[in-house]
Amino acid sequence: MDCDMEEMSADNVKTSPADHLQQWSQWQLLDSILPTGGFAHSSGLEAAVQARFVVGPEDLKFYIIQVLENTGSLLLPYVYCASKFPDVESWFKLDRLLEATLTNEVSRKASASQGSALLRVAASIYVEIPSLKQMRDTYLGSGAASFHHAPIFGLICGLLGFDSSTSQRAYMFITMRDVVSAATRLNLIGPLGASVLQHQIAHVAEQMTKKWMDRPVEEASQTSPLVDIVQGCHGYLFSRLFCS
Repeated sequence: MDCDMEEMSADNVKTSPADHLQQWSQWQLLDSILPTGGFAHSSGLEAAVQARFVVGPEDLKFYIIQVLENTGSLLLPYVYCASKFPDVESWFKLDRLLEATLTNEVSRKASASQGSALLRVAASIYVEIPSLKQMRDTYLGSGAASFHHAPIFGLICGLLGFDSSTSQRAYMFITMRDVVSAATRLNLIGPLGASVLQHQIAHVAEQMTKKWMDRPVEEASQTSPLVDIVQGCHGYLFSRLFCS
């Protein structure tokens, strides 16, 4: 018991109150209550359901895994580079490059919508990081930047003190969380079943994160073209619940 108390005391000495406060800010970035509009998008799941690509639990699980694969191969390099070099100049270059890379109009608009919303929210919340407000005031509405979600997310992670590995895992987590949430609202699965499914897929998400982690943007690629094609069909749906 005494040894345990000594170990706990040592841990408390190593971590400063400022570090504790920073962790609260980091957790808030991943909180689903953050009003960034992520739950308005289904990553093409709604179109996949209407196209009958997803008709049951196994189809849903397979689709989510393919979305994670695509996210890892295409977007993790942008999260990695933005978190590694969290400055405005590096972010701007990454944003312009991703704008040129995304050929799917639906996913491009969804990425820009979520990214600009994330910047607005982050600039309002994290007032201790003045560069976020400067970015918002300088670029938002100017047309000079597209504010794609992956570079913005990586930049904010870097400014909040996330290491690059945690930033990339966090991005994969929120992607999985949002698609599973979309499945719940599409009545493909219940809330408890969604939580069970998310836990089951977690080890696959970790494998994919390790597979695509720490890659430069020059290696970013599309590995699940069917997901991209299905998402591109979302704008043609007669009736739809989500924006993408």
